[in-house]
Amino acid sequence: MTETLIEVKNLQVRFPVRSKKLFRTETTELRAVDGVSFDIKRGETVGLVGESGSGKTTVGRAILRAIDPSAGEVIFHTRNDEVDVAHIEGEELRKFRQHMNLVFKAGPVQLSSLSGDMLRMFRPRMSLVFQDPYSSLNPRMTVRDIIAEPLVASGMMSNRDEIDARVREIAARCKLNLEHLRRFPHAFSGGQRQRICIARALVSRPDFVVCDESVSALDVSIQAEIVNLLKDLQDEMGVAFLFIAHDLSVVAQISHRVAVLYVGKFVEYAPTEKLFFAPRHPYTHALLSAVPRADPDADFDPIKLTGEIPNPLAAPSGCRFHTRCPYARPRCSAEEPDWRALDEDHFVACHFAEEFDFARPSGH
Repeated sequence: MTETLIEVKNLQVRFPVRSKKLFRTETTELRAVDGVSFDIKRGETVGLVGESGSGKTTVGRAILRAIDPSAGEVIFHTRNDEVDVAHIEGEELRKFRQHMNLVFKAGPVQLSSLSGDMLRMFRPRMSLVFQDPYSSLNPRMTVRDIIAEPLVASGMMSNRDEIDARVREIAARCKLNLEHLRRFPHAFSGGQRQRICIARALVSRPDFVVCDESVSALDVSIQAEIVNLLKDLQDEMGVAFLFIAHDLSVVAQISHRVAVLYVGKFVEYAPTEKLFFAPRHPYTHALLSAVPRADPDADFDPIKLTGEIPNPLAAPSGCRFHTRCPYARPRCSAEEPDWRALDEDHFVACHFAEEFDFARPSGH
């Protein structure tokens, strides 16, 4: 069984929203993420899908502590990486890793308990690839400096020669050559910029990376190149990804497991093949029905959901999907479904999941 890297337990993120009345100001809570639980194994990719505004980016950033969770736990399972240290070039980087092992003993680390210097030291284990490869790069820095920035900011390395050697190594892995390192971001295409972003995210050899819509701004052919690059890097470096996306065909290509998010809550979580070919939640079924088929003769009849995704400030009672669900019953509006396991690796939040048979042949 693959070793667990990250455990997320009942994660909640709330934002205060203030509205002015005639003689007073009222404060309400926007529950962007409302109690999600899942785990990520070492070296695997978990896809996270859902409509815009469902809370996907908030989940990723809360795990990274880019924003602080309001409640719940994010547990990062560390291990003694002395074996990995032996393969890292540079004395400074070896010493940093060895010092990190002394501070963070092998075992679970509660990320919400870290702050200040402790959090800064732990940051190299986690990273983020942003959605927009144009605005996420500093136009006044060379590619070499952009990629090296995490090493310098975290205090991992200070010797310029060792930093240069590390930057050249990761740039080569990301299909960037030495000439690219001397240029500025404006000289590159969108696909090349995203390679720079990936190199920056991986330069500290993290265990976990959040890819936040990292291919959505790219052409289809470039998307395929970036996805293949991420898969190759995962095989080489053993890094785990949380891959946030709208495009389910891309998610199917790269993910080992997929989580479906709706208005801050998970509705289904399962291995990719099982979720794509035997979904058990009506919302998952509706999303998959809208994925175009490669076969022009195949039937294409997407489910048209009525209405809009609910406002998180006024989420519906009971099941949050019941206002748009074609299979809704009175119980759905009155009682919130439990997050439960249908089998060992398939979780769903639906009262009537066992009654639905949305399976389709694997060839379609």
